[in-house]
Amino acid sequence: MIVEFRTYRLTPGTGEEFVRVMTEESAPLQAAAGIAVLDTGVSLVAEEGHTEAYLIRAFTDLSTYKQLEEDFYASEGWRAGPREKMLSMIESYHTIVMETDERTVAALDKRG
Repeated sequence: MIVEFRTYRLTPGTGEEFVRVMTEESAPLQAAAGIAVLDTGVSLVAEEGHTEAYLIRAFTDLSTYKQLEEDFYASEGWRAGPREKMLSMIESYHTIVMETDERTVAALDKRG
């Protein structure tokens, strides 16, 4: 299994809206595209006074990760949907992708 941890430095005052859009608009589109969004939220600690958010996603393997990401970000649903709204709230982001096991993925999964 592959887990992706993505962190976002957000523009001031956008944390709640960013998580709402991620949860209500982007995550369902990603799920429909075969991407498992395990969790998203705002960091409990503001790094250097900045609001930070996170996204945790899982994939079966690295080639699937690359293909699903490419397909999703090129999709009409993303491009005509929440893309512009979300990008307007992001100052910067960072991604880490790592290999793990199904037990770890299950422990990170907050979908229910």
